Amino acid sequence: MESIKVNLGERSYPIYFGSSILKDFGKTYNNFFKSKKVIVVTNPTVGSLYFNEIHDSLIKEGFEVNRIDVPDGEEYKTLTWASKLFDKLIALKADRETPLIALGGGVIGDLTGFVAATYLRGVPFVQVPTTLLAQVDSSVGGKTGVNHRRGKNLIGAFYQPRFVYIDVDTLKTLDKREMKAGLAEVIKYGVIRDPKLFKYLEDNVNILTKNSKIKSQNSALLYIVKRSCAIKASVVEADERETGIRAILNFGHTFGHAVEAVTKYKEYKHGEAVAVGMVYASELSHRTGVCNKSVVERVRNVIKKAGLPTTGPDFPRKSFLKAMEIDKKVVGGELRFVLVEKIGSVRIEKVDIRTLTH
Repeated sequence: MESIKVNLGERSYPIYFGSSILKDFGKTYNNFFKSKKVIVVTNPTVGSLYFNEIHDSLIKEGFEVNRIDVPDGEEYKTLTWASKLFDKLIALKADRETPLIALGGGVIGDLTGFVAATYLRGVPFVQVPTTLLAQVDSSVGGKTGVNHRRGKNLIGAFYQPRFVYIDVDTLKTLDKREMKAGLAEVIKYGVIRDPKLFKYLEDNVNILTKNSKIKSQNSALLYIVKRSCAIKASVVEADERETGIRAILNFGHTFGHAVEAVTKYKEYKHGEAVAVGMVYASELSHRTGVCNKSVVERVRNVIKKAGLPTTGPDFPRKSFLKAMEIDKKVVGGELRFVLVEKIGSVRIEKVDIRTLTH
């Protein structure tokens, strides 16, 4: 097992990586917590696959393990379900030293993190991400939240986990669509910070999208997960609460969130919407003279190679603009777009939303 550290002073924490390491989770957990009560938040699908391994490893270390299930799907990342979790925590007599373990993908991680940040004004939590999207992105950095009917992640808090525990073997049970959706965020890291990673994806993305247990895929997964987390950690360390440079992590997300909103979060997975958003953001970069056409083509081609969509739904432009207007990144009527200069380098530009209609 390997690890890197997210350095945030007293809120610093390690990210552990490995293959077939879930069975040892309890030993690692035991180094962080004294409270014997543990509450695992998961969904029925992930729980059926991985809860027993987590449960048994914790029981061996003398912990009392409780489980709370949330239905599977983005539509359950809401205040309603946060409230249900509060009710269950109260019923279980969880106190300020009772850790929550988020076992699942981005929905479970975001929702559990938000509940941890707000229950009793803050209880500790741990991220155990089981999807590629969660492993490379949402489990790291401390963004927690729930969706509102008017927009994604409009209600939330910055709240860091005590540690993140990533077993890439959990990716072997992902369906192909989920795997491809996660690759969108990896592509993003290549565009914004790492031309070497981007080139690696151009050359090896086919290996990563196969349902296979071959060693080459396993080493490829470990490489892209570790590299993505290292990039995100470095950005978060420089700007924990997104007042500046951290906004580059939103490359493709402004358009992507609009795609999700106009389709009511039912047609596109988050990574698929981000893939479309990255193409749109690259095209905007070219139209505004920030990058040349070859950059747009490379971004579009690697997204296409990954089996992800490069065009969005056929909705009136006004629908997209309306979705963007309530985006978290709008300040004073201006929207901050992350524009790509070249592969590995981006910049943030303020754009009047009205100019997007021209």
